[in-house]
Amino acid sequence: MLYLLLKTLHIAAVIAWLGGMLAVVLGPLSFVRDVSEHGRTPLLDRVPQWERYVTTPAMLIVWVAGITLTTTGHWFPQIWLMAKLVLVFLLSALHGILIGRLRKISQRRAPKEIKNSHHLAAGIILIASVIVALVVLKPLR
Repeated sequence: MLYLLLKTLHIAAVIAWLGGMLAVVLGPLSFVRDVSEHGRTPLLDRVPQWERYVTTPAMLIVWVAGITLTTTGHWFPQIWLMAKLVLVFLLSALHGILIGRLRKISQRRAPKEIKNSHHLAAGIILIASVIVALVVLKPLR
């Protein structure tokens, strides 16, 4: 029962983490159209708070719950897990890059659009899909 609760927590945190990353990519990093008289957007003011209080803690929960699940399941020597960890490291690095861009944009009075941010969103979804396939299919045993 504890394993299932931990797995549920891990999956819920993954959803919150990826959703937050997509909100950053598709929100203030992709377009700034509804600029107020102060040169800022309402979304630009809210996303950093969401990032700080939801997305980053969700990423930390993903890591802690995931490592706990792998140690209880004794999966560390399995190749599918190593491939998954590489992809999760990649997502974590991308998350850090997005936070840095978000901070830079939120410090400017008139943020600039980041071109091709839809490619970043597609990349996040693609990486997450490969991770899901690795976990469900466990093809590299």
